[in-house]
Amino acid sequence: MIAAHTPPLDSREKKWSRYLGDLQDYAAVPQPLEAVGTLLRVTGLVLEAAGVRVPVGSVCEITQPGQPPVLAEVVGFNGDRAFLMPTGDLHGLASGARVVPRPAPRVPPKFGRENHPWRRSEDRGLHLPMGDGLLGRVVDAQGQPMDRGGALEGVHAEPMIRRPINAMDRDPVRQPLDTGVRSINALLTVGRGQRLGLFAGTGVGKSVLMGMMARYTQADVIVVGLIGERGREVKEFIEDILGDEGRARSVVVAAPADAPPLVRMQGANYATAIAEHFRDRGRHVLLLMDSLTRYAMAQREIALAIGEPPATKGYPPSCFAKLPQLVERSGNGLNGVGSITAFYTVLSEGDDQQDPIADAARGILDGHIVLSRELAEAGHYPAIDVERSISRVMTAVAPREHVHAARRMRQLLAKYNKARDLIQLGAYAPGHDAELDLAVRLQPQITQLLQQDMHESAPLDLCRRQLCAITGATP
Repeated sequence: MIAAHTPPLDSREKKWSRYLGDLQDYAAVPQPLEAVGTLLRVTGLVLEAAGVRVPVGSVCEITQPGQPPVLAEVVGFNGDRAFLMPTGDLHGLASGARVVPRPAPRVPPKFGRENHPWRRSEDRGLHLPMGDGLLGRVVDAQGQPMDRGGALEGVHAEPMIRRPINAMDRDPVRQPLDTGVRSINALLTVGRGQRLGLFAGTGVGKSVLMGMMARYTQADVIVVGLIGERGREVKEFIEDILGDEGRARSVVVAAPADAPPLVRMQGANYATAIAEHFRDRGRHVLLLMDSLTRYAMAQREIALAIGEPPATKGYPPSCFAKLPQLVERSGNGLNGVGSITAFYTVLSEGDDQQDPIADAARGILDGHIVLSRELAEAGHYPAIDVERSISRVMTAVAPREHVHAARRMRQLLAKYNKARDLIQLGAYAPGHDAELDLAVRLQPQITQLLQQDMHESAPLDLCRRQLCAITGATP
């Protein structure tokens, strides 16, 4: 019998010597012990624990014999007491449960110090799946698949929080973006890397408009964040509105209305982090978030639960600080590499455009598109109120002739709408106002331009030519 080949003795000694040396180097670096806390109190949405010494934003597991662990995030502290918000159901938890901080990930040594052992990172926040394996999938705020499509493949964990981009390192918005929606392309031209708000009440067609942009917008990747919406609408939006064509290049992050407030906020942050991931790899991303108001409401629930005083209409000051932190993460990338063009829906309570969240969002966005209930009730879709809408970068991304034609159409619309009551009453007599006569004569063509079926795409160049043909401008 031939004996099995064994490595030489000196080779084995070198391996063991190297292994023992690595262990010695690892033992030479002090490793902090992880403190385990105790659950003391559950009040509404807030968990109070003692003995937890971790920074705000850290993730902890609350464990109890016979019960599945509950994830919670540290949202504040008072002295030696930590306040946590759960991401799951608290049913079955009792006083005295263990609060165990998630261990910080180990990071390799810096370049040039390869002989040093790995160390603990200071980042104890959530690390969720990122990568091309998310395309065509529907996930929740924790990165878990919801579409019964099996486990995610081709993904890796990345932190949710990224360092903000210096404003001077961003490229300005200079390139137009074709959204496929005629009224937006013609009168509210969007630029690549712009951030706009869709201001609407309930039931005026904002979900259909988002689906049209998801199908027809010229973007490499589409990230859809359904935050705080009804659970029924999630599947309907994906199957009926988004469709197979839009879903193939989309990632959908769903955090329905029955999810805890922390999960709803995580859903918005996760959708934005996915968009940042693809942007940093040079892709042009369309981010659709429905809605920014539900995100603010979730922050209001958390802030009020931990004792922050209410301010404007019950919204604490932290709500108005969180909005720009979320919105400013989108936009153009470093040195023109990749971009995030974002549309955030803003729910106007009772169609009140002076709602505090709507008013704050207008100040931090690069434009707003207002959907009118009056137009929706008249069967005018998409129900975009052009007079009350604006794109603040249109003059930088559209040719001068296009801008002049759009301004001319706005003048004609304003002239017609101001005299609408007189026209309907029969008190209008042509020949007294040449400008009004022109507006009345062109009204059918203007209405036809602004209306569009949800299954119809309108390219940007065609919209520009149609607009110039109506107003008499040179395209």
